[in-house]
This record gives sequence, C-alpha cells and structure tokens, in this order.
Amino acid sequence: MRSKSIWRRQDTQVHVPVERLTVSYSRSSGPGGQHVNKVNTKAEVRFHVHTAEWIPEDVRQKIVEKNKSRINKAGELLVTSEVSRSQRRNLSDCLQKISAIIGEASERPREPSAADIALRAARIEKRNKERLKQKKILSAVKNSRQVDFD
Repeated sequence: MRSKSIWRRQDTQVHVPVERLTVSYSRSSGPGGQHVNKVNTKAEVRFHVHTAEWIPEDVRQKIVEKNKSRINKAGELLVTSEVSRSQRRNLSDCLQKISAIIGEASERPREPSAADIALRAARIEKRNKERLKQKKILSAVKNSRQVDFD
C-alpha cells in the first residue's frame, strides 16, 4: 500500500514562547518510593488556544478539531508529563508534545500531480465499466429465468 506524502508549511517552525504558557507542577504517580511523595515533578502545561497569536489561525482551528479531549471548557490545551523524576525533563517533554501537536496540525496533504489525477480518472472509468458489465450479466440471468406465457 502506498503511503500518503505530507508536506509541512514553511512557517511550521513555530517558536513556543514559554512565557505565554501556564506551567504548574504536582506530585507524580508511579514508582519512586519516598521521593515521589515529597517532590512535585509532574509538569502540567496549558495555554489558551484561541488567543495564542504565535500560532497561525488555520493551525489553531486544526488543533481545536484534533485535540478536543485535551481542551478544557475554558479553551485551554492541557499537556502533562510525568515520565521522568525531574521537573525540567517533564517540562521539556511537555514542550515537545506541544510542538508535535502544532506540527501535526500544520501538515497538509500534498497536491495530486497530473499523473495522479489521470490515474484516478482511469480507475474510476474502469470501475464503472466493470459495474455496468456485471449489471448486464445479472440482467441477462434474470431475463433467462422468466417464463414466457404466450
């Protein structure tokens, strides 16, 4: 099966301004013994999607469409990370997740070439001819079953 090629817009390298993000830390779950119970290492980063002017408008709309479960009622995109026992690593993981979300929303499928369009048209035409051929065969079978009462 052929994979879809996707191209990214040139302005995809969006700088994520940390000063525009709301960062909070809380206690992480999982293994770690007493350390887990004492230190706030889980990073939680959020920002209001609709007012983030550092992201292009069409990309913001795609982010809202693709990440409905991550956006709260206030319109904030919430990203969390607790993979590490370090606040810094969890914060950088959250920033990587945000840039991946923005990059994914910036992707657009490539434009089909003239050869692709011609190939698609030929396949549709062939499919229609085969459908009509099968339709005629089925019609002939049904006509052969009819009894003539004359």
